[in-house]
Amino acid sequence: MAAHPFTVGFDLDMTLVDSRPGIKAAYLELTARTGVTIDAELAITRLGPPLEQELAHWFPAERVDEVADLYRALYPRHAIAPSLAMPGAREAVAAVRRLGGRAIVVTAKHEPNAKLHLSHLGIEADAVIGWLWAEAKAEALREHGASVYVGDHTGDVRGARTAGAHSVAVSTGPCEADELRAAGADVVLPDLTAFPAWLERYAEGPEAVAGSVAPEDRAAATDLA
Repeated sequence: MAAHPFTVGFDLDMTLVDSRPGIKAAYLELTARTGVTIDAELAITRLGPPLEQELAHWFPAERVDEVADLYRALYPRHAIAPSLAMPGAREAVAAVRRLGGRAIVVTAKHEPNAKLHLSHLGIEADAVIGWLWAEAKAEALREHGASVYVGDHTGDVRGARTAGAHSVAVSTGPCEADELRAAGADVVLPDLTAFPAWLERYAEGPEAVAGSVAPEDRAAATDLA
């Protein structure tokens, strides 16, 4: 067996990391610093796209870049500690390694902050690539030879499809399972706890795992023949 027979890419927010508590705290601090009220509860329901897209709902266009820089500077102090690993996140990465593969993280998040999240939670990635969203994620996936990309957003599905990678979607983020399927996900899992069993099947041959899984059918997530 080759040392690294395959590479699996993972999204970060709401795929590996439940960053909602931390991001909410960062937005509340941003409100305090700028005097502009941001509905943090609403903002954390639509994680995935780049920060600037969210800030554009609350600030005039000419202020977005400036405020984004402030948010990213505040992020390490306010957002890292409250954030949690998603169920099955560590086990999903471990499953890749157990099969001799490489696990990388490709995210739209500011790369230094993405690395802080992973370090804080003890999730070790072979590479972390930030600042890429949707189809642009294909750049990193191709560069690292990823054959699978796991994410929670339709933008992640588009990134995988653009890269020619197998799109595994988890319905743990803002997008429902049906929406992920409609975007072209090859398989939809309820969460990452179902991923190790799926990966075992994938390692036998991608044709063994064709199809998608309804989020309410958790048991079927480990039986994808």
